Amino acid sequence: MIEVSTTIHSSIQKVWDAWTTPEHIVMWNFASPEWCCPKASVDLKVGGKFSHTMASKDGNYQFDFWGTYVTIDPLVKLEVVLGDERKLFVTFQDNGTSITVTEQFEPESMNDVELQRSGWQAILNEFKSYVEREIQ
Repeated sequence: MIEVSTTIHSSIQKVWDAWTTPEHIVMWNFASPEWCCPKASVDLKVGGKFSHTMASKDGNYQFDFWGTYVTIDPLVKLEVVLGDERKLFVTFQDNGTSITVTEQFEPESMNDVELQRSGWQAILNEFKSYVEREIQ
């Protein structure tokens, strides 16, 4: 498993909403300024699916990142099976004045583990910046 995490100075409800609402997801779900998330959908129920379109701003690359919710414990955790059958676990730990978001995921075989870790961490860092900047 690969693990990435960040601590966000916000309320648990705002963090949860930003993580699970398409209108928010498209604002933060990219690893660098050269990328964007033009489309997101979420069916937040066990057996429901999410899909996030990831695209380079120059139009040369695009792919869908998707999965199926296996466990949903609102404001606490999500367990997902990704489209390629890898497992993803997301936890939201309420520390009182901050929330620690941790993602644990099975690595895929095409890219180096450190590249995967740094890419997922970059997206999580964008999430933190977005929540602290935009939805306080």
